[in-house]
Amino acid sequence: MNKDESQAVREILDGLSATSHVQVRSSTELAARVSEAAEDEDEKRIGNGQGPLRRRTDYKAVRNGPRSLTLTPWQIIHAIGLGAAAARQGAGRGLAEHWGSLRYNQALEANQGNYLQLSSEGRDLLRFYKATQSGEIGTGFASLLAEELVRSRYPDHSVSVIPADVALKAGWTLRSTSGTGTRPEPLQRRPHFFVEAWQPGQPSKVLLLSSKGTHSSVRQVHKQLSTASAHVESVHIGPYGTVPYLLIGTEIPKRESLALHILEAEGTTILRPPGAASEADLDLALVQGNRMADAVRHTGQKRTTIPGFQVLPESFAWFSIVLARAEAATLTAFTGGGKPTAQYLTKEQGRRHFQHDVHANTGRMRDAEHRIHGIDFVGTDHIYRLNGTRVEVFSGLQRSLYTYLHHGRVNEYRREVHAQRGQWPGRSTSGAWNAVSIRADGTVMAIRLQDE
Repeated sequence: MNKDESQAVREILDGLSATSHVQVRSSTELAARVSEAAEDEDEKRIGNGQGPLRRRTDYKAVRNGPRSLTLTPWQIIHAIGLGAAAARQGAGRGLAEHWGSLRYNQALEANQGNYLQLSSEGRDLLRFYKATQSGEIGTGFASLLAEELVRSRYPDHSVSVIPADVALKAGWTLRSTSGTGTRPEPLQRRPHFFVEAWQPGQPSKVLLLSSKGTHSSVRQVHKQLSTASAHVESVHIGPYGTVPYLLIGTEIPKRESLALHILEAEGTTILRPPGAASEADLDLALVQGNRMADAVRHTGQKRTTIPGFQVLPESFAWFSIVLARAEAATLTAFTGGGKPTAQYLTKEQGRRHFQHDVHANTGRMRDAEHRIHGIDFVGTDHIYRLNGTRVEVFSGLQRSLYTYLHHGRVNEYRREVHAQRGQWPGRSTSGAWNAVSIRADGTVMAIRLQDE
């Protein structure tokens, strides 16, 4: 190994554990600018004969929100990888996609004010395609901001951020079943995540999250957030238009620090089944649903059925199971995929992609065990070259939590991980590992040089 090359890579890895800040912006003016952008878009659509978009318009500035996030680049990479692990968002499958987050190892750095910005490597869009970069980075930041905001409002709850498409596929067919290959426009726009605040044995609180990202100006952020207001309109939990939501746009300037722009619709939607129904059994395997993609809207005395995804109170227990098992699939996919993940998914959710322990770019699954910060983790190693130097990455889950999920015991996983909230170490390095991220869900992601 060339000593100079090794030292250069070591500095890159050390930078991944450096704490930096990201601005968070929310204001009445932002809400007004987003509404103006929505009106402009709808005028153009009407001029083209398309008609205005259905949107949620009850967004406003965030109440008592943070003014900044303090985090490391490695935490963002961890969040991006976890969000992609079960969602099959790219050409790969399952875990192979999770490693795609490593493309951002050299993309972010702190400026002189210790605020995150794109590095020179990150600005090289011959290597980092613009739309992909802004979308994936935006998703990572949005999930971390949503977690922090919801956790601050429900400090006695655990918080999970669950890919919306994975959850929705348990009950609805998201692709077209007609010969035209297209679906009604409202069904093509969906929120990116469900955010669930939960306690074992208690009904969950749930909200929607739609995230966007752009390399352009703040004006483009306004346009993107106006589109996001149409994404959250397609999903309804309980009565039409009552589920709370977050709209988060990540502004990624070429040479200035990043900024997160956020709006919300306040409210509380609790997945409490009607009557005296007992708590949902999260260990119960799901049968693929075949629900109509319809939502019921009441305007005065008029009742209208429109395209959309609606979960009514009689289905709240079912939807609680959907969310918990979609999260379990994400966690097991992150640690290695295969049959432990397949057990949590229906056919429409992609069970067949995980029924065999084989994924692109990964020859062995759940083959690694590491003790990090004195905690035993089970997961998968990935060895690759960064600028010619061999680097090892480990993704895993705390051993006892993994054992629960491996055997389908979601109830026990949630009880134990909830009991451990606030106890996970926050240090961003550990022994030989240059960068470490441990999340409240018990997952770890760590990176280090590998001796040749």
